[in-house]
Amino acid sequence: MKKDLAYYMSLSYRVEVVEDKDEGGFVLQCPELPGCITYAETIPLGFEMIEDAKKCWFEACLDDNIAIPEPSHMDNFSGQFKLRIPKSLHKILAEQSRREGISMNQYCLFLLSKGTNITYPTRKASRYQ
Repeated sequence: MKKDLAYYMSLSYRVEVVEDKDEGGFVLQCPELPGCITYAETIPLGFEMIEDAKKCWFEACLDDNIAIPEPSHMDNFSGQFKLRIPKSLHKILAEQSRREGISMNQYCLFLLSKGTNITYPTRKASRYQ
């Protein structure tokens, strides 16, 4: 298989989402792709923008013949797990994700990412750093 832009865009890279409490909005980045970072006012817009940032990142690497890492988390993990929660929490998560205009899956991913205690830059990042 030829490893072109379409190939890399088809891979599932981890996206970390951090709320920018100082400036508002959200910083999204792909930790396996150094410098692939974006900023957005909303989570749904952030997920659109990180796809665009990944595309530009891949294009630059392909143009300059720089090796592109493949997702390492794909080696040992399916990316899925079951979680039993109280019905009341399920309702709250469903309502909040609906207000944000994203799937409950994306909203829970955001909440889990936010609660990992990983430190991220809190300044407004340029669209493509």
